[in-house]
Amino acid sequence: MIRPFLLLAALFGLTGVALGAFAAHGLRSRLGADYLAVFQTGVQYQMIHALALFGVALLALHRPGRLVTAAGALFVLGILLFSGSLYLLTLSGIGKLGIITPFGGTAFLLGWLCLGLAAWRLRC
Repeated sequence: MIRPFLLLAALFGLTGVALGAFAAHGLRSRLGADYLAVFQTGVQYQMIHALALFGVALLALHRPGRLVTAAGALFVLGILLFSGSLYLLTLSGIGKLGIITPFGGTAFLLGWLCLGLAAWRLRC
């Protein structure tokens, strides 16, 4: 799972920067301040978890295990559900998409929990 996690970390980092720039330059005149802030929240969480996913990949290289793999998978799921739902909500205006966002947040929390448990079990 090291290569897929590294590739996804790079992809999410790349698209996070691109979406942040798009919001700052392309959406500023199209979205209200509230929706622009929601979009930027999606970008912020995507970037944080792209870096976390990079860290998970490096950890998996040296200390592979089910908890590390689960953490990475949950970070990917969290980015797709949390950030993805915020992007879709702001660009489409469909408020009901906000129902998906907490599932992404829960995936992030579970990912951090798995990472913490993996760290707890390390024998250094």
